[in-house]
Amino acid sequence: MLIGVGSTLPAHYLNVFHARRASFKCHKSPLNPSSQKPVSSVSSASSTESTREHLSNLEKFLQKTNQPGPEPAIKASSNGLVQPKGKGLLGALNLSRIWPEMKAAEEMSPRHLNRLKRLLSKTMEYSPRNNLGSRWREYHGCNDWSGLLDPLDENLRREVVRYGEFVQAAYHGFHSNPAMSTAETPLPRHVALPDKSYKVTKSLYATSSVWLPKWVDDAAPDLGWMTQRSSWIGYVAVCDDKREINRMGRRDIVIALRGTATYLEWAENFRAQLVQIPGSEDPTQRVECGFLSLHKTRGAHVPSLAQSVIDEVKRLMEMYKGENLSITITGHSLGAALSLLVADEISSCTSDVPPVAVFSFGGPRVGNKGFVDRLNQKNIKVLRIVNNQDLITKVPALPSMFIGEGSEQQQKDNVWTYSHVGTELRIDTKMSPYLKSNADIAHDLEAYLHLVDGFLSSNCPFRSNAKRSLARLLHDQRSNVKQLYTHKALSLNLDRDRFSFPMASCLPSPSQ
Repeated sequence: MLIGVGSTLPAHYLNVFHARRASFKCHKSPLNPSSQKPVSSVSSASSTESTREHLSNLEKFLQKTNQPGPEPAIKASSNGLVQPKGKGLLGALNLSRIWPEMKAAEEMSPRHLNRLKRLLSKTMEYSPRNNLGSRWREYHGCNDWSGLLDPLDENLRREVVRYGEFVQAAYHGFHSNPAMSTAETPLPRHVALPDKSYKVTKSLYATSSVWLPKWVDDAAPDLGWMTQRSSWIGYVAVCDDKREINRMGRRDIVIALRGTATYLEWAENFRAQLVQIPGSEDPTQRVECGFLSLHKTRGAHVPSLAQSVIDEVKRLMEMYKGENLSITITGHSLGAALSLLVADEISSCTSDVPPVAVFSFGGPRVGNKGFVDRLNQKNIKVLRIVNNQDLITKVPALPSMFIGEGSEQQQKDNVWTYSHVGTELRIDTKMSPYLKSNADIAHDLEAYLHLVDGFLSSNCPFRSNAKRSLARLLHDQRSNVKQLYTHKALSLNLDRDRFSFPMASCLPSPSQ
């Protein structure tokens, strides 16, 4: 089959193509050394695989003879496919005519195949970890992250993704062994941290005050851990590496909390009435009843989440007395809500508490305006990462019929109205060229980290040199990834066993 060059190339590319073809048409093809026939004699019996290899070699050959330009930006087209912005030789070819099996030229570009292969691989590719020593308080929120969010500072992006991976470790730690004995104190459990410079010092448990009637266990005896009152919900870890301490400018204490997992935790989520904070002298400071219950209730063999955190923070402060310390609390969903209550608790435990910052992912509202003012008075810094399509970030919310009519400010000041706290970093599922615009994964933590890693600014929402691997996103949410990339993953013969992700082998990300 002869390739009709005149019918597939724009006029201004014809001279370039003929000149290059003349340079090698009389010799054995350097583009396909295994073939003894010239390029023009490729038979119609050639397989799809050989055609793919030939075009790949052609691209490599042309790249050698030309100075390579910058990587073309990825741009979503109206049909949902991602098109290269450049106008290279292969970009000008009508590849649907040359190779009927492919519907778009972009799908044939070896450059994009190689890039996708990198993104779908588990090969570590890290951005440099810059020294934060002189600015660590700024990245920890002392100025409410002013000037760092739009465009998103590369160091802050790295820190946000890193703290999100601590929460992923909490999810993995729970699901590796979710059941808890009701007859004895749980043993310390191993947590595979994404950052080896940290070590886990304390396991944390949350207990529900809700009781299920006995007939539930009789009717469904196989529910197991889904109905247990106390569950492992996270951990405390501390940086224990001198090099990393020097890089960060302080020794960091991390508290990571997972999201909702059991039926009783879901039941607590729906207890949306606002109640006064225990010990508060201001009756206008109120928080959600269910969140407070999980925070304050002790279990049969474990202390409350509040008590465990206070005891461990005091112990670590005493152990590292005299050093620069910071406390970073991070959580997703329910864990994001509990992070605010934990931060409030820690800030009052002693008079010399280190700076406290919260990095929350997909967190709901927790309290009213009085609670927001309480955290601000304690100088607790909160960075809320919010996906625009995530409904969880818009609840709880009482309808106006219960709180009365009035201006927006009057409703916010109402003691029965929920309010968000802190500084917001807003992302959007539609930013990603890889996710479907109507994807139903708006609350998924990996989707959050994928979007944060790609976010550049509100004017240019997804950077073309994003580092985070797509493999985990494809594994967890394949139905929500654009069909173009799921098909390419299969065409690259990626072994499905490679999509199992033990935490000991963490995802490539810009966090390390």
